[in-house]
Amino acid sequence: MKNIAVIGAGTMGNGIAHTFAQFGYKVSLIDISQESLDKGIATITKNLDRMVAKEKISENDKAATLANITTYTALEKGAEDAGLVVEAATENEAIKLDLFRKLDTICPDETILASNTSSIPITKIAAVTSRPDKVIGMHFMNPVPIMKLVEVIRGYNTSDETTQTVLELSKNLKKVPTEVNDYPGFVANRILMPMINEAVETLYNNVAGVAEIDTVMKLGMAHPMGPLQLADFIGLDVCLSILEVMYDGFKNPKYAPCPLLVNMVRAGKLGVKSGEGFYDYAESRKAEKVSKQFS
Repeated sequence: MKNIAVIGAGTMGNGIAHTFAQFGYKVSLIDISQESLDKGIATITKNLDRMVAKEKISENDKAATLANITTYTALEKGAEDAGLVVEAATENEAIKLDLFRKLDTICPDETILASNTSSIPITKIAAVTSRPDKVIGMHFMNPVPIMKLVEVIRGYNTSDETTQTVLELSKNLKKVPTEVNDYPGFVANRILMPMINEAVETLYNNVAGVAEIDTVMKLGMAHPMGPLQLADFIGLDVCLSILEVMYDGFKNPKYAPCPLLVNMVRAGKLGVKSGEGFYDYAESRKAEKVSKQFS
């Protein structure tokens, strides 16, 4: 299990690659875009520089971590020798299912195939492979190098052996793995996303403004950041996608996305990644952008 393949060089993918590489694993970071790979490595380097500045690691540690990462634009070359593949592609069911079909043919029979999906059923992903016992969810939290939790999600056919291997591997990364069963949203997002959605509803109904809602939750509930700022950080498109998966999975109206959230995503206001969401990040990360025009 010394060779790890990570698919996707975006926010989650480069964080997962960084973490494995920092703990001595050889990592193949795979993305269809060389530009995305370059950005991913630049992000990892920047984060390592920050750790060096805080004296959490040495320059030698930084160099060793970067040396453990090799980038690929071809899935076949990057994943063919991996003991574990962690898929961290965009939260799109069709894309993920296609990737797992391909990985099933590329990887050795003993390779464990894990998904970092935040909501898509592991059982559904596993069903497109010939190894459902070796398919599992490995849901890291953002930012991956800092956050301790890993949700380890067992699909219907995930074996005890696969689960135990991933739990132990997570501990090797100094993470705290928590085993959960395969239901829409798992645990983290089943609780978090309705809270974020309710915060959006509170704004939509003009109960309070963006800053006021976030202040109540930060100071009143001791949350490190308010739900609307957190939604911006996660990505409003990702929040919407997760809510839609839960709404479809449970058929319960309490998971229906707020119309304001839907309209903001349609308008391209996705949060930090687009420069504007509930807050305006173009000039200042703290400048409020109350999106009443989408109400």
